[in-house]
Amino acid sequence: MEITSFIAGRYFRSKKKRNFITVLSIISIIGVAVSTAALVAVMSVFNGLEDLIRSLFASFDAELKIEAVQGKSFEVSPDWIVKIQSVEGVEIVTEVIEDNALLDYRGNQMVGRIKGVSENFLDQGRFSKGYFWGDTTLGTAERPGAIIGRGVGFLLSINLDEINSVVRVYYPKAPRSAASLDPNQLYASASVEPRAFFSVEQQFDNQYLIVPLDFAKGLLNYGNRRTALEVKVSDNASIGSVQESLKEVLGDQFSVKNADEQHATLIRTVKLEKFFVFLTLTFILAIASFNIFFSLSMLAIEKKKDIAILKSMGARDQMVRMIFLKQGGMIAFSGAIIGLILGFALVWAQDQFGLVSLGISSAVVDAYPVRLDYLDLVWIAVSVITITLFASWRPAWIASKVNPITEI
Repeated sequence: MEITSFIAGRYFRSKKKRNFITVLSIISIIGVAVSTAALVAVMSVFNGLEDLIRSLFASFDAELKIEAVQGKSFEVSPDWIVKIQSVEGVEIVTEVIEDNALLDYRGNQMVGRIKGVSENFLDQGRFSKGYFWGDTTLGTAERPGAIIGRGVGFLLSINLDEINSVVRVYYPKAPRSAASLDPNQLYASASVEPRAFFSVEQQFDNQYLIVPLDFAKGLLNYGNRRTALEVKVSDNASIGSVQESLKEVLGDQFSVKNADEQHATLIRTVKLEKFFVFLTLTFILAIASFNIFFSLSMLAIEKKKDIAILKSMGARDQMVRMIFLKQGGMIAFSGAIIGLILGFALVWAQDQFGLVSLGISSAVVDAYPVRLDYLDLVWIAVSVITITLFASWRPAWIASKVNPITEI
């Protein structure tokens, strides 16, 4: 053991003559411990919320989504679809036609989002999170059915048990050169049977009506055009590698987005909030570490004679500084270890028992989700080390300037 570590350890463990220094050291350890535990817990909550958002979107959105870079639709052909399906790692390709439309059910109306999908839509593992009740099919060509968001069903007062009840869907036709006196010529309409409700996330629940592709194609007059293609990747394939392969096959005219890129703004917002919360708690940790500064300053005053003796025996200023820097490090390290243990315990208890609830009735989770990320622990450790060095440097420098001639 180095002499500086030995002396710093003795100072750390020994009972100080001035009880105030001991109190400051204990307060320093408690402050660092509480701040570290708060950082671990809060960062874990943000990680859990980020995972929850991803899982909710994944139960409705595709793993990969192909869209046109310009315009809202593009032409497709059977051969082109087969070409995409032949890409290694692609398991399912779902054709999508999506647009806004007016929904009417027994006089109740709202503007919703109609999403026409091919028959393999539910084969992609949709609605794995949240609630889903009713028929898992989209009806037949003669009697098309719809899977409706719970919010849409609530606003339209839809009852799945009613016989022969239909949702009327209205879509405006393309404007013509000559105006027609018949208002029926201004829009297309068709009826679809409500078959099921889903509840995943409010953004989807309050907007979407999922219908068969042929129904949407006829109503919206899209023909061979599609607004998107949704791709499910094979279980043994990497989403990133399949995404790059599709970009090479499709070229610059199409974008291929993964789940995070489809909701990049929301994911970025969560990460930004997490960053600012981290800065705020780090600032609180810095304030708590001021006690380290005062504790070491008082210790330097108390140990002036010891320092003078060390210097008279040949100790240099650098050695004295290292003693006090290590003393500050021991205080911070003790607090950090206690804080990490406490933080781990809080996160484990929240994960196992759901101690803190969301306070709302949720279809997915009742308590705040949590997940430990070891990269967060690295940043917490870097913050503790940096703050400790700043808090300890000034007292260490003062201690190194003790004059042995005047103090002995």
